[in-house]
Amino acid sequence: MGRAFEYRKAAKEKRWDKMSKVFPRLSKAITVAAKDGIDPDMNPKLRSAIQNAKSENMPKDNIEAAIKRASGKDSSLITEISYEGKGPHGSLIFIDTATDNNTRTVANIRNYFNKNGGQPLDNGSLEFMFGRKAVFELIKSDDIDVEELELELIDAGLEELKIDDEKIVIYGDFASFGELSHSLSDRGIDVVKSSLQRIPNSTVTLSEEQMQDVDKLIDKIEDDEDVLAVYTNIE
Repeated sequence: MGRAFEYRKAAKEKRWDKMSKVFPRLSKAITVAAKDGIDPDMNPKLRSAIQNAKSENMPKDNIEAAIKRASGKDSSLITEISYEGKGPHGSLIFIDTATDNNTRTVANIRNYFNKNGGQPLDNGSLEFMFGRKAVFELIKSDDIDVEELELELIDAGLEELKIDDEKIVIYGDFASFGELSHSLSDRGIDVVKSSLQRIPNSTVTLSEEQMQDVDKLIDKIEDDEDVLAVYTNIE
């Protein structure tokens, strides 16, 4: 019984640790998106941020509070900034942040790179190494005719559709994010997650030992409260 209790306690602590990192990040993403409009039907970016928050079981009250903060004076101080750098073993890293203090954020990001075998780069250095794509993740279902869906979404900006045993992933140009989002919604298709992602144009394959070095750097970056997303060129 003692071991079972300790296991449940450890599992609960792990869940809370994840929530303590994920929820603030999701809240900030919602607030930033809501600055462009608080109606999810008219603001695809906000609808996406809300979908992603719900997929992580973020409480409704937290979501509503994050939207409300967009109308507060403090929200005007939050800006979206991207950072770029080289990681260990030929890895490239692209970081999206939302911050109310760029001086603090850039100092932190540079520190993570310099102390973990990486090198910060000037903004724009990796711009042509990554393509920005609109990405939508759906649960695979017998109710979805994949071939028909693919044909219907081409006019909305679909570039690629991938399927595995559990999910369908739709890729389109980042400028087509809103149109693809509305097309899926109009067809009554539930989107689990959607986002604007940076997809590497080419990738590198690293050994398990090399990945440990890269993971150490990425873990430091992802723990920063200003970081929204981290992308790499690792296969």
